[in-house]
Amino acid sequence: QVQLVESGGGLVQAGGSLRLSCAASGRTFSRDAMGWFRQAPGKEREFVAGITWSGPSTDYTDSVKGRFTISRDNAKNTVYLQMNSLKPEDTAAYYCAHCVRPYGSRQLRDYDYWGQGTQVTVSS
Repeated sequence: QVQLVESGGGLVQAGGSLRLSCAASGRTFSRDAMGWFRQAPGKEREFVAGITWSGPSTDYTDSVKGRFTISRDNAKNTVYLQMNSLKPEDTAAYYCAHCVRPYGSRQLRDYDYWGQGTQVTVSS
């Protein structure tokens, strides 16, 4: 019954922006840590950003720091990823996920529920 649905992906030129949304249903994740991952063709799925419920505290992989912002709207049970100054190397399928650890994690194994992914393609 738990479902995470990403939206907002698309094709954008380098330097452009996109905002990804992840709408959760089936249960409330307002007290849980959430994360965004991405996977490019031929590459392992990697952590992009995470957010806890308390604070909230945020965490970013080095390659997106200063460009991406993760946020959440608990009233809407939704997590967002604002992506600015996009680069071709940001091209990937982006997935939101629920973290089983209360303080978040960068590890794939610490996430149980996943969205279907939304494609982000950045052209040079």
